Amino acid sequence: MTILDWAIVAFVLGIIIIVGLLVSRYAAKDTAAFFLGGRSMPWWLLGTSMVATTFAADTPNLVTGLVREHGVAGNWGWWAFLITGMLSAFIYAPLWRRLGVVTDIAFYEIRYSGRAAAFLRGFRALYLGLFFNIVVMANVTLALVKYGNVLFGVSPLMIVIVAGVVTVLLSASGGLLGVLITDFFLFILAMTGAVAAAWFAINHADVGGLHGLMQAPAVMEKRAFLPDFSDPNQYVPLLLVPLLLQWWSAWYPGSEPGGGGYIAQRMLAAKNENHAVGAAAFFNFAHYALRPWPWILVALASLIVFPDLASIKTALPHIDESLIQNDLAYPAMLTFLPAGFLGLVVASILAAYISTISTMLNLGSSYVVNDVYARFVEPQAPEKKKVLVGRIVTVVLMVGAALLALVLKSAMQAFHLLLAMGAGTGLLFFLRWFWSHINAWSEISAMVFSVATPLVLEFMGPQNLLIWQKFSLSVGLTTIGWVLVTLLTPPTSAHTLASFKARIRPKTGHVKEDLRRGLLAALSASVAVYALMFSLGSMLYGQGGKALIFTIFALAGGAMCWRAWRGKKAPV
Repeated sequence: MTILDWAIVAFVLGIIIIVGLLVSRYAAKDTAAFFLGGRSMPWWLLGTSMVATTFAADTPNLVTGLVREHGVAGNWGWWAFLITGMLSAFIYAPLWRRLGVVTDIAFYEIRYSGRAAAFLRGFRALYLGLFFNIVVMANVTLALVKYGNVLFGVSPLMIVIVAGVVTVLLSASGGLLGVLITDFFLFILAMTGAVAAAWFAINHADVGGLHGLMQAPAVMEKRAFLPDFSDPNQYVPLLLVPLLLQWWSAWYPGSEPGGGGYIAQRMLAAKNENHAVGAAAFFNFAHYALRPWPWILVALASLIVFPDLASIKTALPHIDESLIQNDLAYPAMLTFLPAGFLGLVVASILAAYISTISTMLNLGSSYVVNDVYARFVEPQAPEKKKVLVGRIVTVVLMVGAALLALVLKSAMQAFHLLLAMGAGTGLLFFLRWFWSHINAWSEISAMVFSVATPLVLEFMGPQNLLIWQKFSLSVGLTTIGWVLVTLLTPPTSAHTLASFKARIRPKTGHVKEDLRRGLLAALSASVAVYALMFSLGSMLYGQGGKALIFTIFALAGGAMCWRAWRGKKAPV
């Protein structure tokens, strides 16, 4: 890192801190301002913030690990969630906006009745806001630790302290509005850095440009969009399980079935329903169609420069040996960047980290404040006091994430952990808006089964089961379990159900027609984005004919989506 590189990094960090301080007075007005930006945010700002949040420091590492181990087709493990995201955009975004709550956790006491609903709200707020949130942030922080260790040789403890202080200053002072404003700037910076990293990776002397990259034997066997269909050990776990099972059954941060977490928070912060839909649709378009290829190119180039873990260790002898995993190849490739560009890419990685962590801190504190403190501890607390509690919780969350990050080893480890913890709950989150018999005990049992089943399979089940087999069994057993509980327990009270349905009913009153058009829009949008993603990939591969065919499918899918959604006549 030269003086120019450090100056770029310092400039970015300075802007982040200044933005947080400038909007701190507005954010401190009340909880709606601190956690939802006053419910007046436009779709483009919210959508960009969603993309920036998922552009975490660990994402390039995760993609690199997948490509190096399973090829480009290994990305179907997260590509499949596009279907989940588009359904959330065109069906559930309007429902969330009509609900008008501060957090998605408040849903429980509007949809369900009795003490079970109150317990579910409080427990879910603590589980997601503290425990689950800390796991997600620790995974992102682990990636930053690897970057800092590779590029600077800085100790993990120093990295988490410095990055944590800057992020807490933004999140605790500026609230959601500060996060949204900085996200817009940080997303542009992060994309620029990712493209720069890809440019220098493919022009590395050992790679020989884009043509040389695509003709390299190590790359040719890894670049296919789809796995080898002659080998069930390839196509079953890499493609069939994600497309047939995972997208509707698993709960994963940023891809929650029916919307949830920070995605629902952005929907609730939108000006109106149209802006909520536009934000979620733009997020899924950018997340899947635009962002993957710079990361994939770096990952493919790393197969030539660092063909195995031993070569990474040889090139980076100062790195803690426990951190030498395939996902380390991405930060290792950044060591070849020239002065100036290295600072840009490092700043983009910091931008991605701060964007994600600030969002998770704001979301986690909103759960603790609105769904625990203000609901059960001090219901009459003044707004300014609740904002103060939110700021204190923000600091506590950051400390917990930093401590956990120091014991994790790889991005893949945390990815599988998060998937396992949500296996089997997805169908419930899709159906609870429409199946009246689902009640609070359905949700409570789903949580219990989704945590207990993977643990039983891991420690008491057959020892020869593969990861995808354990996941499939977890989904099946958890789904059967909560469905049986639903059928054996009484439904929510008629009064609560009537009130809930009245709140989410469309102004047109045509619920079934609304659902049909939303479903058509979601599916056609999914086709359009997948086709566009593969069109861009085909162009990079030098396959012009395939690129043209995929482009035609993308245009047709986009046209169908537009026609279907325009027919909904959603309120302005």
